Amino acid sequence: MGKRYWAPGKTSENPQVGVVLVNLGTPEAPTASAVRRYLAQFLHDWRVVDVSRWLWCLVLHGIILPLRSRRVAGKYAAIWGTDGSPLMAFSRDLSQRVDAALDGHVVQLAMTYGEPSVRTVLRGMAERGIRRVLVLPLYPQYSATTSGAVFDAVARELMGWRELPELRFVRDYHRDPAWVQAMADSIRAHWQAQGRAERLLFSFHGIPQRFAKAGDPYPQQCRASAEAIAAALRLAEGDWALTYQSRFGREPWLQPYTDISLHEWAAAGLVSVDVVCPGFAVDCLETLEEIAVENRDAFIAAGGQRLSYVAALNASDGHVAALQAVIAQHVSGWNANAKRDHA
Repeated sequence: MGKRYWAPGKTSENPQVGVVLVNLGTPEAPTASAVRRYLAQFLHDWRVVDVSRWLWCLVLHGIILPLRSRRVAGKYAAIWGTDGSPLMAFSRDLSQRVDAALDGHVVQLAMTYGEPSVRTVLRGMAERGIRRVLVLPLYPQYSATTSGAVFDAVARELMGWRELPELRFVRDYHRDPAWVQAMADSIRAHWQAQGRAERLLFSFHGIPQRFAKAGDPYPQQCRASAEAIAAALRLAEGDWALTYQSRFGREPWLQPYTDISLHEWAAAGLVSVDVVCPGFAVDCLETLEEIAVENRDAFIAAGGQRLSYVAALNASDGHVAALQAVIAQHVSGWNANAKRDHA
């Protein structure tokens, strides 16, 4: 029989709402062995790589992990801080600030891959008697590879529960006014501190083109996010562009590619560019190393003079306020009915 995870006798007259903020995950350490464990879990997910399992497992464990783990570990080591992985540190700070800002809610951080796992966090909330749970993936734009994978992790855990919580799931917030405003304010602050480049580049994490052709709305939502932020900044059409980064493997991914675009712009005489990554809630390997180091160096080598990376929202006041607004919208009605439903 399935287990009952709601702890009896722990419900209060005014039960809290549990909010689970979910990010991708990170290795436990910047070492080849830790990176290999993390990549094995991540790249085993069917949402991420949907090729035949027997063939993929042979390629993954026989070629990819042995070759990539040490190289990727070196990149992590270059950005690792005293408080660990930037993704983990920024995500933890963000969840703690959102928790402090919300009255009557319990906010906790979970990771799709690695720890703290979705399973661990959901069970912990159940032990506290929390019967209403909002799951908020920290991906403004929906993709089956990210938000879809979070939903899968939640569903896998709840399949074994006899008594289910009331559950709500935030699919995306790619045009939420508070989030768009926070992004625009962050870019303006960067310009005030660092100066404004000739062009603003919105760089989003890519996905294979065939995923989009199969119905994933991710590229449309990326375009909508960039257009909304550009409109808030009152940018003209030629002042900004949208590209996709972090492609993996040989098949075509969403285009135009960030690295190729930067190379072409520099070769054509573009001197300076600001790069912002609105798909990343917090800074991580793909922003701090891939954009701020790797692509910056490539842009300058191709003839450009300055590439300035605009930091992610991280645990900023604007980000906290934006997530508060998203949460408030999705828990509407729960608080008002709390006493009646749990009397």
